[in-house]
Amino acid sequence: MEEKKTEEIVEIEDTRPEYMKKRVLVPSITAIIFLISGIFYGIHTVYYKSTDDAFIEGHVITVAPRVSGPVLNLNIEDNQEVKKGDFLLEIDPNDYQAKLRETKAKLEEAKALAIADTDAELLDAFYRLAQLLDKPESEQQIMSNIIIKEIYYRLLTGPLAYQLRLINTKGTRSNQIAEAISILKEKFSEKLDMDELAQSVNMAPSSFYRNFKKVTQVSPLQYQKQLKLYEAQRLMLSGNYDAATASYEVGYESPTQFSREYKKMFGNPPKTDIKKLAMA
Repeated sequence: MEEKKTEEIVEIEDTRPEYMKKRVLVPSITAIIFLISGIFYGIHTVYYKSTDDAFIEGHVITVAPRVSGPVLNLNIEDNQEVKKGDFLLEIDPNDYQAKLRETKAKLEEAKALAIADTDAELLDAFYRLAQLLDKPESEQQIMSNIIIKEIYYRLLTGPLAYQLRLINTKGTRSNQIAEAISILKEKFSEKLDMDELAQSVNMAPSSFYRNFKKVTQVSPLQYQKQLKLYEAQRLMLSGNYDAATASYEVGYESPTQFSREYKKMFGNPPKTDIKKLAMA
């Protein structure tokens, strides 16, 4: 006779303290939090957006042009590889040429004094002008104006054109010095205060002296002295003045001082020099 096996289920009572029982729940809650975080992270990780014009990374090289101006022609394509010597664009040269002329003018003004050979055409114009002295007055009046205009044209298109333009352009230092020279020529026999002369041409005295010497190679006082001596020489050559009367006429107070300065400039005393010039 078989024995029947019986199973007994024995319920074991958990006798641990209450604070130990709560710890069993802690790992389960932590696992649930990690699971939810993983799902949330996975959702955001697989999210993407498509676009046709996204900018990932780029290197911008700024090209600084040496000249500026309106662009006439552009020879650049997208993603073009540029090499040294490539012709990229064409700039309107008018702005560049204007700046070039301005720079040349400033350089010429800085030179202030320049010398150039006279060409045959200019010499011929002066020769024809001098020949008019033997012509009737009616011809002189008509032809002299024409020849003088020709001389102006040849001078303004010649190698010293920049200096001439600067001298006749209001506001330039050369023009201010030219105005001062005109005043000196008109009043060379008078006693002039050079600081007042500088103010009359709107220049500070220090700038006036510096630029006057740059243009004439001499100081304002020396220039005035030269004007006096040349005028005295002209008066004596006319035959109507001797050394003493000529010296008083041009503003000297002492004939002795006049003779001394005349010899220093021309190499001979007034009487000797005039005799040589008359015989030449």
